Amino acid sequence: MKVSTEWLSQYVSLEGVNPEDLAEQITRAGIEIDSVESRNQGITSVVVGYVKHKEKHPDADKLNVCTIDAGQGEDLQIVCGAKNVDAGQKVPVALVGAKLPGDLHIKKAKLRGVLSQGMICSAKELGINDKLLPKEQQEGILVLPEQTEIGTPIIDLLGLNDQILDFDLTPNRSDCLSMIGAAYEVGAILGRDVKLPEVNPVEGGDSAASHISVSIEAEEACSHFSARYITGIKIGTSPLWLQNRLIAAGIRPINNVVDITNFVMLEYGQPLHAYDADKLNNGAIEVRMGREGEILKTLDDQERKLDERMLVIASGGKAVGLAGVMGGADSEVTGETVNILLESARFDGGTVRKTSRRLGLRSEASLRFEKEVDPAAVVPALNRAAELIVRYAHGMIHEGVVEQVVSQPEEQTLQLSLSKLNRYLGTELSLLEVKIIFGRLQFPCGDVAQDLIEVRVPTRRGDIQRDVDLIEEVARLYGYDNIPTTPIEGATTPGALTAPQRLRRTVRHLLVHGGYQEVISYSFTHPDKNKRFPQLRGSHHDVALAMPMSEERSVLRTGIVSQLLEIASYNRNRKQDNLALFEIGMAFFSEEEKLTRQPNEVPLLGLLLTGKRQPAQWNTGSDRVDFFDIKGALEGVFSYLGIQPSITYKADQPEGYHPGRSASVYLTTGSRELRIGTIGQIHPDIQREADLDETYVAEIELTPLYEHTTTQITYSELPRYPSVQRDIAVVVDDLIPAGDLIASIRETAGELLTSVHVFDVFKGERLGADKKSVAIALVYRHAEHTLTDEEVTAVHDTVLAQLAERFGAELRK
Repeated sequence: MKVSTEWLSQYVSLEGVNPEDLAEQITRAGIEIDSVESRNQGITSVVVGYVKHKEKHPDADKLNVCTIDAGQGEDLQIVCGAKNVDAGQKVPVALVGAKLPGDLHIKKAKLRGVLSQGMICSAKELGINDKLLPKEQQEGILVLPEQTEIGTPIIDLLGLNDQILDFDLTPNRSDCLSMIGAAYEVGAILGRDVKLPEVNPVEGGDSAASHISVSIEAEEACSHFSARYITGIKIGTSPLWLQNRLIAAGIRPINNVVDITNFVMLEYGQPLHAYDADKLNNGAIEVRMGREGEILKTLDDQERKLDERMLVIASGGKAVGLAGVMGGADSEVTGETVNILLESARFDGGTVRKTSRRLGLRSEASLRFEKEVDPAAVVPALNRAAELIVRYAHGMIHEGVVEQVVSQPEEQTLQLSLSKLNRYLGTELSLLEVKIIFGRLQFPCGDVAQDLIEVRVPTRRGDIQRDVDLIEEVARLYGYDNIPTTPIEGATTPGALTAPQRLRRTVRHLLVHGGYQEVISYSFTHPDKNKRFPQLRGSHHDVALAMPMSEERSVLRTGIVSQLLEIASYNRNRKQDNLALFEIGMAFFSEEEKLTRQPNEVPLLGLLLTGKRQPAQWNTGSDRVDFFDIKGALEGVFSYLGIQPSITYKADQPEGYHPGRSASVYLTTGSRELRIGTIGQIHPDIQREADLDETYVAEIELTPLYEHTTTQITYSELPRYPSVQRDIAVVVDDLIPAGDLIASIRETAGELLTSVHVFDVFKGERLGADKKSVAIALVYRHAEHTLTDEEVTAVHDTVLAQLAERFGAELRK
């Protein structure tokens, strides 16, 4: 909202206050002033001149030699190239020695041999935005009204000796979308009275109700519609002072009637609209919702397609305006208009906003209705505009206001406790001081009890709804700088990550450093995708969304694997074949078929691996990833977390996985073995459906890791005695897992065994059907002395005997 200080001073005294200081005080009181701009862009010695004669330049076809009376005692000769200059005009004249915007200095000069003693100026040369001028004034020199007095300084005539405050209003301060509202705010800040304009419309002729009528069909979208009937008007140019104020506010003058409606809108914050009454059907106005497919040509000459969600003004069944947004071209006030219906109404802000957004049409009127301006200003603004139209358009106001009122606004009465106010603000204000502040705000108040006052809030302050809003008003007018500083007291604790947060961060860093890329996918999915991998969900139920964005995203996910496959497929379609992805996120399920409480949330770690392990080089091939690559990634995580010895993998056939290349992951805690996830290759059918090559995934439930991971760091001394390595190759049944062999060796060898790992697996006809050879390396060491061959052989033979007894293992020869 651009507020002219010259205009503002008509309502509240600004004596002794310069614009910069005023802007600072308003900002400190809660409304930020973006800028303070002077309308005078550097003009000096520019006055009103009268063109007495105009002659063609003897040596230039496009130049004219003008004789000007500028009130300087003698006529001036000025050479001018403007096409519209003519004898008998009043024009702005820059005298010799004048300064114009752009640091332009006016001197005596000869143009093609003819002396020029000044310059006749256009609006742009005076620093005025010519786009805000009437169309006939946008080209050539600025032609001033005939009654303008010769010699008048142009800065006084055009209101350029003015400062514009740019109010950056928050949505709650719609009261300052008007000059009167701004005046109340400034009056409260400065502690000065506000003078409202005196409105006394003189009525004549017969009753307005005999010429016009008003009806509201859409009562939920329009609570008050009032109109006046004015006849015998003469459309013309607005007085210069009115044009100046509109231009200062950034509005282009059009004609006296339209300019007055805009002026009053800026003054009261209440939008108005004038209809050519003779173009309405018997002067009848209906406020209704639009009809599907209805067409309205608006004032900007655009045809708008309406629907039943838009509020319109209609006459004779035909839409003649978009309520609160813009009028229609068919009922526009033109130079031939004689009789008008002047509208002032209260439209629902939400309805106006939706209409404006659907049509992509914003206006000064819609801005004010959206923000819910003062509902009590409907009739006062109507009367103010009617009075000005009579004064400057020479019309006659017919008796009475024709209106329909669905509901009337009421002032709110709030009670405020002084002790609560001081407790909230940390002040010690007295009851008298608080009453004085409310008096400055023009909020009538009175005592209810010793500590309690009752405050009546004017309708213009719709943002005041509760007692805390009143406390805010007191705070900002008392001055935030005057509120004492209160030290913060109490025990403080340093911030830290929770154990689950630390674990997730650790896992994330490990995987990223291991070459995996983190992804974040939707928590919403299709029900069928939840059924593909139901391992962690079991018999629980999906959680359906009340308002899904689409059927594809209609339930909460019960796992992460489906989302990782979507991402892999998306990348594969864009030529990204080698992927190592992970996600840490939530899965959701409910134990109820019909949800009555919050669903369960399960934190999961999901991994996906597909493509080649590494690109082909001149000396190496490019092998594809396999089951053991993704298993190695998991083992690295478990090892870092210190739980690798408690983790086991058991061959399994989880739904959605390859039946021969998948396993379940177990965590052993005491005597209990807990299934925490799955790992393996995706089922070939699902791979083909997603257009993927061999793809391996893992999904691990994180809650057991939260509970069993220890942050305690353990260490062992560097060995002081040498180790002894023994390798064995045993032949066992093909179905015996190598992990069971390793577990048996660890159990039998005891403390002497330092490490054990498989380094080769071989299958062949020589071994026999359904047999395999597993080569295992064992490392023995004693902490206190060097092992002898006899000690190692004794333990080693025991290990071999145990393998033979439990698994039928035979040493390979």
